[in-house]
Amino acid sequence: MPTLPLTVPRSLADAHGLDPAGDGWVLLPKHAVATPAGDTYTLSTVWRYWRGSGDPTSAAHCNLNYQVITRHDPDGTPVATALYGHPRPDGTPSAIPYANSETLALLPDGTVAASGHPGSTHLFPPDLSRVLATWQTPHDRQYEQDEQQPEQDGGDLFASSIAVTPSGRLLCATSEYGLANWADAHLNVVALSEPGSALAPGSKATLRALTALETRADRQTDAHRQPHVVHDGEPLWRDNRPSPSLIDLLSELTGTSGTLGGHQDGTMTRPSALADDLFVVPVFGRTYRSSNRGQQFSFALVDDQGGLRGRLEGLDLREDSPFTGFDFTVVADPYRGRAFHLNRYGFYAWTADGKPRSRISTADKPFKSLVHFALLECTPAGEVLLVHRKQHLLLRVPVPQDLDALPAAVETALKGYGSGRLALKKQYAPVNWTWLDSAAPVFHH
Repeated sequence: MPTLPLTVPRSLADAHGLDPAGDGWVLLPKHAVATPAGDTYTLSTVWRYWRGSGDPTSAAHCNLNYQVITRHDPDGTPVATALYGHPRPDGTPSAIPYANSETLALLPDGTVAASGHPGSTHLFPPDLSRVLATWQTPHDRQYEQDEQQPEQDGGDLFASSIAVTPSGRLLCATSEYGLANWADAHLNVVALSEPGSALAPGSKATLRALTALETRADRQTDAHRQPHVVHDGEPLWRDNRPSPSLIDLLSELTGTSGTLGGHQDGTMTRPSALADDLFVVPVFGRTYRSSNRGQQFSFALVDDQGGLRGRLEGLDLREDSPFTGFDFTVVADPYRGRAFHLNRYGFYAWTADGKPRSRISTADKPFKSLVHFALLECTPAGEVLLVHRKQHLLLRVPVPQDLDALPAAVETALKGYGSGRLALKKQYAPVNWTWLDSAAPVFHH
């Protein structure tokens, strides 16, 4: 089914008094991935900050921060849901005390990995029935326990995001403490797993650092060493890191070194594999409280030796700015050598050499509704996964072999979204676009 719902288990809603017709709680879509066979895994957060009266320790009145992973079969039917990061309604602690998962990955053996800032990673079997392994940072473990903690050490972390290349290598983004003038962990390193090194219970994959966004790390202490992230055969730490920085490389490429509104003090988002040896790394300059439209940004092309091979071309700093809405996600199809980006101004496609092949303007009537969608991922079948921010529906957009035909394919998918939504409304009878499911098994970890 091209349209599928991001569901909330009815048992969860009942236990915590989550009224679809009321307010005070939200479902936040995060990410989605798909298997070659067509199964889809979605990741969302059920969040509530209780401000009303009543006993704040009761299930009906407590703060909530559930992470929800749902597996859908190829026709879109939910078949299993995993809940974690929050105690059970009866007070039983979660196997993962606190989590802020942002991305999913399907490891080569089918294991589901959920990762989030500043570096927590959790592993589940394909059926989501249990927690296989978990690595968490001190920030995760101490959340809401002691706000007067000293500067955090590196802790037992793995990665903030994971993507899998066609050969099965893990493309990871990792965070570091003690960088430049950043007070907390900062997403900073793009790294690749070494051949024969697997991520599994009791085994962290060794990651080779390809490039570092920031190289100013003189404030790091021994506690900030990351043994599983290496450079030149030694743990990534202080001066032992790839140099020059990705910011410096991009500043030189774009001629913006030392200029106001350049890449300095920049931030990156999760990288995506464009090929087995070529990756896209979104980097954007420092943001300000006022309008950031027109600020410098780059979708950098980095190879598996850490070299900068250019960037995705053809974007205007103002007319195509991802700062409007802060839509910096780029997804890639490494099997066909394509990259995609969606922001409030358009839907874009590139070939593996960084050349633009399609720009679909959201100002054009057939594509106006794209502004309501967020880009999540590209599937092994070559489909782009979009999620409607308010209606909590996932739309699969088949990408044609000829990218010149992409506008027609997107238009067809958007038209099909309406009919798919209507069918789902008849099936689920949602209130306020809350899709409650009673059929799929729920594993509350």
